[in-house]
Amino acid sequence: MSIIADARGDNWVDRHAPEFLKPWFKLARFDRPVGTWLLLWPCWWSIILARPALDLETLRLFVLFGLGALIMRGAGCTVNDIADRNFDGKVERTRLRPIPSGQVTVKQALLWAAFLALLGLVILLQLGPTAIWLGVFSLFLVVVYPFTKRVTWWPQAWLGLTFNWGAVMGYAAAAGTVELPALLLYAGGFFWTLGYDTIYAHQDKEDDALIGVKSSARKLGRRTRPALWIFYGLTIVLWALAAREAGFSHWFLLGFAGVAGHLVWQIVRVDIDNSRDCLAKFKSNIGMGFIMLAALLMGGLA
Repeated sequence: MSIIADARGDNWVDRHAPEFLKPWFKLARFDRPVGTWLLLWPCWWSIILARPALDLETLRLFVLFGLGALIMRGAGCTVNDIADRNFDGKVERTRLRPIPSGQVTVKQALLWAAFLALLGLVILLQLGPTAIWLGVFSLFLVVVYPFTKRVTWWPQAWLGLTFNWGAVMGYAAAAGTVELPALLLYAGGFFWTLGYDTIYAHQDKEDDALIGVKSSARKLGRRTRPALWIFYGLTIVLWALAAREAGFSHWFLLGFAGVAGHLVWQIVRVDIDNSRDCLAKFKSNIGMGFIMLAALLMGGLA
């Protein structure tokens, strides 16, 4: 079984998972954890934004959202691969995915998605009522996303709405309600995702053009770098406002300077014509997430 193009060569699924489980784990992207981290970060940030306390309840919420991000990202990716099965086989980066390569049938994938969704529901029911209803609504965002690339040049915008939903869910789980800091964090996350997923989409722009798939990378083309200044600039402003509205101390800004610096580095250094560099810049957002979490902890606990 070949390693999928955008997975690390030493990923744990290919190295350690039982052979019969590998197609299922790959369908859920367990071999490529970057998406799980990007889904998880807004959840963890919003929990700290709502209740900056490193106690057992914070740990409980961190664990629940960590498991939820892993499981629901797997379900979402499975739905995405079912919807994109006729496209993925024509794109070099995705042709070895389990469905287009024939390792998993569509019916089997649907059952796998349902199983993961059921696990996600069990986790969701451990939260408060507001967070539960927000989680139920997130299913609409997840199901619609795979089809946006057929009708709009901005599927990355819908991904931003979807991948940052944890900013409001995490806050609701920690505070029992949704307040302005959560909405500002969500809005900033929207533009963050719009930026990093535009970079990611530049990997496939030639194949996408051949098969008629739309993306912000194709739409922006050579205007990508100026657009990134806007997207990431708004991200920085909105996240800073979120921390201010939450009453965080000036120590937040010390750590947040690292977040801003990292985003500027992405803009300046990305090579949109180099697929490997685009993937590397995309993956670097995992590290940025750690810096943001540290900044929030500094500002909330100081």
